[in-house]
Amino acid sequence: MEESLPTEISLVTLNCWGLKYISKLRRERMTEIGRQLALADPQPHIVALQECWTQEDYRSIRHQTRFILPYGKFYHSGPFGGGLAILSRWPIEESTMFRYPLNGRPTAFFRGDWFVGKGVACARIRYGPGPKHIVEVFNTHTHAPYEHGPDDSYQCHRTAQAWEVAKLLRGAVERGHLVLAMGDFNMIPSSLEHRIITSLAPVRDTWRVLHPDSAVGPAHHPAEQARHRPIPTAEFNILENGAASDGPTNTWRWAPAQQKQLGQGKPEVTVPPDTLDHKGKRLDYIFAGPGTLPALGGSWTVRRARVGMMMRHPELGCSLSDHFAVEATLAFQPSTTSSSSTTTAAAVIESPVIPVSSQLATATTTAKPNPEKEKETSTGTAETKETLEIKAGTYLQSPTTSSFHSLPIPSSPKPSITSPHQPPSLPLQTYDAILANLAQYTRRERAQTTWRTRHLFLWVLVTIGCYVAVWFSPRNFVAFLLMLVSSLGLAAGTVDGLMALLFFNGAEARALKEFGWEVRNARAIAGGGHRGEEDGVGEEGGNGDDALY
Repeated sequence: MEESLPTEISLVTLNCWGLKYISKLRRERMTEIGRQLALADPQPHIVALQECWTQEDYRSIRHQTRFILPYGKFYHSGPFGGGLAILSRWPIEESTMFRYPLNGRPTAFFRGDWFVGKGVACARIRYGPGPKHIVEVFNTHTHAPYEHGPDDSYQCHRTAQAWEVAKLLRGAVERGHLVLAMGDFNMIPSSLEHRIITSLAPVRDTWRVLHPDSAVGPAHHPAEQARHRPIPTAEFNILENGAASDGPTNTWRWAPAQQKQLGQGKPEVTVPPDTLDHKGKRLDYIFAGPGTLPALGGSWTVRRARVGMMMRHPELGCSLSDHFAVEATLAFQPSTTSSSSTTTAAAVIESPVIPVSSQLATATTTAKPNPEKEKETSTGTAETKETLEIKAGTYLQSPTTSSFHSLPIPSSPKPSITSPHQPPSLPLQTYDAILANLAQYTRRERAQTTWRTRHLFLWVLVTIGCYVAVWFSPRNFVAFLLMLVSSLGLAAGTVDGLMALLFFNGAEARALKEFGWEVRNARAIAGGGHRGEEDGVGEEGGNGDDALY
């Protein structure tokens, strides 16, 4: 017997914090994560995991969830793996691991982003027999923000990664499939990266769909301070702001002295819900884009979104990860309910279900005066709104239009997606900011390349000098020291030289040029210029290659 089409799809994304040899209590936490996923209510249909680095942990979670999530894929990337996995209720028809062209630096080995080959885990999941009954899932973990402020040299990498995610999502939506982007994006809602994804791809941030007035950053961030809101409590940050990271209720964010109060056999340590939360923020997201509405005969709505997996380990008392999960449920709403005729594609477009926002606007602004209704209190209005949201959810896209509009973020320009024939774009000043950041990073890398190349030649000369000095050395231990210093120095200089010649002047330089061309080309289109020009044509300063490297 064939399984009926789902009317709801429940989603979970979780950064598991599963770094081998580094993450504390990794095995115990991973086992409990799998157990809690299996017990979750509602049962998840698609789960995206980040920082699940080992096959051992992946198999442990798969074993726990095998009855509700029988399909899964562990993604391999880089020398140490990408840490990404996707679990599914339905079969995974296709799978791809897309590695980011710009992804950290090999010299920052103590950070590891380059070595794990970060990218996007892509999966096509079929939930029904129809040609458009497909969910395209994109699971990612972008470059971590190790630096802050104007000197953040990794801003260029995260911007380029958000750009690549937007391209993947845009292509999937154009294929007419339901699209999900899930993961740890290492960005806050007011960031440039967030605006790139929600403006250049027809997807919506599911949390902001239901909580449009939620925080745009932690309490101390300038964009959030500009809203003049009071410092949120831990409870408010979880329920309204969706702050799944860095909050006081996560035990891995506690001071070492507090963490010592946890452990097997020790009493549970609770955090009062009214504790002020200065640092809690959103880094984990679920973005969703609708499929082809006429082909589906309806529209997907956001029914609910919440922060989940907040329980503690039953024996150890610690949080299951240094992030909480982000969960969302999408509900399918048919376009028509006509019982006298068969629904057609035209009927779907011409007779849509009115989105909740329109229903509320009609109920509150266009209704005729009625003495009985005038007695309705604010509580009644709230109940009406809640009832409508429960029944219909909030649309990812209005069934009456083929264009898409992201929810505007306070203090940020409104996305300028106007028609299916006009490519989605950002404000021109945003493209200029991206290009300025790209140029700044390029200058930094050129200076680094020059220094590393000089370092190599300097140690070649020093080594030759040491070899000559050995010939005239009066004592054996002096000769030994000269040989040791020259050997170590030459090895360090050789590594620096290879980095400069093979990486900075090779893969990274070409990736920077590609990214720069795409941004300049998109800016030209947004400004009404010609698309697809050669590098630098029409740009100040001559050839575009010279402008970047």
